[in-house]
Amino acid sequence: MIELSSNPKEQEVSSSAIWKFLIPSLIGVALFMTPVPVEDGVTIPIAVLADWLQGLLAGVLPEIMTIVIIISTLGVFVQKFAKPDFMTRSEFSKNLFDINIFWTVVRIIASILAVMVLFQIGPEWVWDDYTGGLLLRDLLPLLFTIFIFAGLFLPLLLNFGLLEFVGSLLIKIMRPLFTLPGRSSIDSLTSWLGDGTIGVILTNKQYEEGFYSKREAAVIASTFSVVSITFSLVIIAEVDLAHMFVPFYATVIFAGFVAALIMPRIPPLSLKKTEYADGGTTELDESIPSGHSPVSWGLKKAKERADKNHDVKTFFRDGAKNVLDMILGVAPVVMAIGTIAVIIAEFTPVFAWLGAPYVPLLELMRVPEAAAASETLVVGFADMFLPAIFAGGIESEMTRFIIACVSVTQLIYLSEVGGVILGSKIPLRFWELIVIFVLRTLITLPVITLIAHIIF
Repeated sequence: MIELSSNPKEQEVSSSAIWKFLIPSLIGVALFMTPVPVEDGVTIPIAVLADWLQGLLAGVLPEIMTIVIIISTLGVFVQKFAKPDFMTRSEFSKNLFDINIFWTVVRIIASILAVMVLFQIGPEWVWDDYTGGLLLRDLLPLLFTIFIFAGLFLPLLLNFGLLEFVGSLLIKIMRPLFTLPGRSSIDSLTSWLGDGTIGVILTNKQYEEGFYSKREAAVIASTFSVVSITFSLVIIAEVDLAHMFVPFYATVIFAGFVAALIMPRIPPLSLKKTEYADGGTTELDESIPSGHSPVSWGLKKAKERADKNHDVKTFFRDGAKNVLDMILGVAPVVMAIGTIAVIIAEFTPVFAWLGAPYVPLLELMRVPEAAAASETLVVGFADMFLPAIFAGGIESEMTRFIIACVSVTQLIYLSEVGGVILGSKIPLRFWELIVIFVLRTLITLPVITLIAHIIF
């Protein structure tokens, strides 16, 4: 178990420790958390790099993703049956390919679907631009490019003391409000400015390294992996209310804050064990010893953490492992589960049936066109963009405003964040994601509707 402050006695650090902390951490902040203006609004440099690579490889990314998914599937069979020495001796290989039967089937399904979509084999509803085509040609290429840069440079945030420093400063805010360590604020800020999947990646690494318990990792991934500002702009524009971005985003922030206060304190998140990835149950000590201020203690722990890093080779090796872990582990899950969910949303009445119970609630809250709006409240579970598309035929501006706000605050989308969570080590099951999605909807919908009535 990694301890943040197990011994208040001073630990010897090198004279260069302060620079080992400051320089990599500032580069990490610049890459992951510095807003930069782009044509569609603001984003972060990591996302800019991902967009650049996506543009460079635009013509071949679907083919690359298909190959990646097939490799992830073949790797399972090689690991389990051929058992070459270089794989059986590697803990990294075991974690990636020695998986149970359920996830093996998911990877097989993902390979079949990827090939069908790439070559447009089989029924059109599998490879249509709104189903499998959406996943293989749009979402997975985006995830692939984000994973490459986010995974490679993630050690800048994790390994050089930034989380220790920020955690010391913010523990008195994050722990009482959200029952979380102070360092979790970095995950949230990275998601908010960049992309929810980056937040999940960061949370997963922190959980694997013993900094978050099962409960903390589950709470952070499902509560703070928020939709980026850039994508929020796309959502509000899709419902033809771009001129209302400021009240829209202010409503999203407020409703998300309310949900973040409530969700960690109710099942299923409140029932998660305070147990760490290595089986330990002792909560990490974030207390600040007497004689130290939050700043001085945070700086001390940051320098100790940074001083453990000695060579560039290890940095890039860790980054490359992050990239492979994310691409080979997550891409098949997103392809399989995301495609099936979107097919159900587009070509069956399942989500219309699931949305029916919301009609009386919407009518009670005096939301215009309640029947049409009800379906959008559940279809977002398949893909974050679907509610905005389904809202196209709704005339009421207030209803479209509510749909846009709710779709952003629901957070759990199988085609992206939900799929990434399921493909990670974060201890959240599929049924728990469904429950969390429904609870977030029920919590944020009344808040958003109340604000909508004030605005309109």
